[in-house]
Amino acid sequence: MSGAHPTDANDLAYKKGLQKSVAAGSIGVLVHWFDWAVYAYMATTIAVIFFPEGDETAGLLATFAVFAVSFLVRPIGAIIFGRLGDKLGRKVTLSVVILAMAASTLVLGILPTYETIGMLAPILLIVTRIVQGLAAGGEFGSAAAFLGEFSPRKRRGFGCSWLEFGSLLGFLLASLVVFLLTQVLSPEQVLAGGWRIPFLITVPLGLVGLYIRRKIEDTPEFEALQKMETVSESPLREVFKRNPKQFLQTCGMEIFMNVTFYVVLVYLLTYQETELGFDPGRAALLSTLASALGLIIVPLSGIASDKFGRKPVLMTAAVSLTVLAIPLFMLMQVQSDLAAFVSTFGLAFILAIILGTHAVTVVELFPTRTRQTGLSIAYALTAALFAGTAPYALTWLIENTGSMLSPGFFLAVVGVVGIITVVSIPETKGIDLLKDDDLDTPATASASA
Repeated sequence: MSGAHPTDANDLAYKKGLQKSVAAGSIGVLVHWFDWAVYAYMATTIAVIFFPEGDETAGLLATFAVFAVSFLVRPIGAIIFGRLGDKLGRKVTLSVVILAMAASTLVLGILPTYETIGMLAPILLIVTRIVQGLAAGGEFGSAAAFLGEFSPRKRRGFGCSWLEFGSLLGFLLASLVVFLLTQVLSPEQVLAGGWRIPFLITVPLGLVGLYIRRKIEDTPEFEALQKMETVSESPLREVFKRNPKQFLQTCGMEIFMNVTFYVVLVYLLTYQETELGFDPGRAALLSTLASALGLIIVPLSGIASDKFGRKPVLMTAAVSLTVLAIPLFMLMQVQSDLAAFVSTFGLAFILAIILGTHAVTVVELFPTRTRQTGLSIAYALTAALFAGTAPYALTWLIENTGSMLSPGFFLAVVGVVGIITVVSIPETKGIDLLKDDDLDTPATASASA
């Protein structure tokens, strides 16, 4: 389908609206990753507070098991909110998702401890993480579809890149808050109630996000579907009947992104401490600097994709990961600050290129009718199956192969997945997001499906 995007007629008139849409799209991702990182950073404290005394290891395992539950329910949340967004609009799901995340985090922050209410405490903890996981399952698809559809086509890559800027900023804010908490309060004070502070901080962030999201309009593309009366009646069925190729391509792209993300920003910290013997402070500093680098590179990657195309930028990252992952992990084993810095930043640089470009690429693959459903399910499914299990898989590989380079080989394989995926997708830079499929009436679409 041809035709100008509504924002093309007068880009200047959309600048203020675009700024608001960027804030609305990225703040929910920031809240989600802030909450996620705080829970991970405070896992040892949560294990003591919410589980029976005695076996510290068992308590920690239980804490991470609860953490894993939020990943397992994400695909369910993706189905619920993806379908909701494709039927009722992006604005509806953006508001519901951030409200659910803020509410579940508020409940966690005021929960009584195991010492106060016994086994009811871990049960309620599980409930809060399930709600958070369901909401998280709908966040990416909602925010990516919204940012993609609200951005001017010539700057769509830049607009969508702010989604991952929000995720990195959430990580950094969480690490800063937890660091300050441990500096200001003693361990006893943290256990006595100080642990609640980071979770309660999420609530005003969520309320600000809800306020912003309630003030926005729905996207031009979705409003066009409503005017044409071609909103899908069954977006979930349409994804698998009419867009299976796009769905598989999105899964490949999100495996490429999600696994690299979790290895570089989550697992690498543990690897440097436990396998390479880095001082915890040194490893944490490298991780923080890597995230800070990402805040610079991610928007630049989005700009590059607007200028040169999605495929060249993503292929550069995929080939770089395939070729450089093993050498960078070899360099990391050299006992010098410079080697640690260069190797960590090399991996972070490649990741940032992926982060800045993957969202706009998958947004452009789907028709508007099924965009949010397809994105949500593919993202949540790959995160649950591949990203969440990556740290465990790497630990197992190192233990059973004895090779400290296992993470490098693992990422090289992920890079190959990226290459295959990028080769399979069309170049989508500057396309119209309303496609031929979007002209079908619901009845026609159901019949052809």
